[in-house]
Amino acid sequence: MLVYHSSDKCFDSPDVKHSRDALDFGKGFYVTRLKEQAEKYASRFLRMGKDAYIHIFEFTPNSDMIIKSFDSYDEEWLEFVCNCRKGGVEYKQYGIIEGGVANDKVFQTVDLYIEKVYNMEQALKNLAYEMPNNQLCFITQRAIDRCLKFIEYKRYTNG
Repeated sequence: MLVYHSSDKCFDSPDVKHSRDALDFGKGFYVTRLKEQAEKYASRFLRMGKDAYIHIFEFTPNSDMIIKSFDSYDEEWLEFVCNCRKGGVEYKQYGIIEGGVANDKVFQTVDLYIEKVYNMEQALKNLAYEMPNNQLCFITQRAIDRCLKFIEYKRYTNG
């Protein structure tokens, strides 16, 4: 199946070294199954005056990889994302993690939960109205090397 990664840089060999820390599922290389989601994210680079690239990969799951999947914005997802965003290391036992994105609306609820403004019940009530987007995070270089094959990239210019 095809997956997409948006960036302001062009490459054909992804790696985990260039990832930021403390993201939804920890440090790793993030892609989505949803082309529209990648296009929307790419438009953020264009608004900043940069070129944008959507990298397309063939994703083939590998039975050697430990894959953690979240099907909804539930208690387990919320605790996991909060732990990762606070710098927890819980995610490092996995090769790949898949689940919903903490986009702007969802992140506000996550943030209020972290700050203890919302309790679990209030946070889950807010999240119940959100449709999860999709993200896969490749935690290890081994997961990238075994499961992703670069197909092509598309460049979107600002100007």
